[in-house]
Amino acid sequence: MVRIIFAGAISALIAAALAVPVEAQQPQSDRQTDIIVTGEGTISAAPDYAEITGGVTTKAKTAKEASDANAKLMAAVIAALRDVGIAQKDIATTQFSVQPVYTTQSNTESKLTGFSASNQVAVNIRQMDKVGDIADRMVAAGATNIGNLVFQHSDASQLLDQAREAAVADARRKAELYARASGVTLGRVLWISENSAYTPFSSPERGMMFRTKAVETPIASGEDTLSVAITVGFDIAR
Repeated sequence: MVRIIFAGAISALIAAALAVPVEAQQPQSDRQTDIIVTGEGTISAAPDYAEITGGVTTKAKTAKEASDANAKLMAAVIAALRDVGIAQKDIATTQFSVQPVYTTQSNTESKLTGFSASNQVAVNIRQMDKVGDIADRMVAAGATNIGNLVFQHSDASQLLDQAREAAVADARRKAELYARASGVTLGRVLWISENSAYTPFSSPERGMMFRTKAVETPIASGEDTLSVAITVGFDIAR
């Protein structure tokens, strides 16, 4: 008899535990948020350095001739960069290759006609007022291609932090407006979610043209707009 009563008691306890509402078992932090708003923050700043890629492509009958000619011209390009004040750490080789060159004959058969050598470098230019001049010097030294000009910010994280502060202020302004219009008092922040990473936008004035005669290549850096968007959940003071 004792065993039956004990088993019955255990069954009652299990049934009672299962009868507890699911909501009561959830942590307090999961309760429904009262006011949810989005906030946006932006900051505009001029870039402080530029990244540009360029290099030399040469062709010859043999791989050695193509490579030797390329090495000579590329050495002159790098020397021109160093002469204008570009540090060695700001010049990095991004691609080097020597490849055969084929031509297709009338009978659709490919014939080896020579070799092509290519050496490309990425250059960080920290003298923003000399970007066009440096590009011209590279061409004058023997560079056969210049491109992929990108303006960057060395202090992007600090700029983004300013945009984040502005986004929080914008979210609170909207939440207080909604609370005031609804006749309630805004409470504390329950959570913040950053919705997207920033995307720097290029100024439409930016441009690049190759030099003709003695005219320097015009380069305009303009400004970037760094943006941050957040979603914030507020409590209502009770």
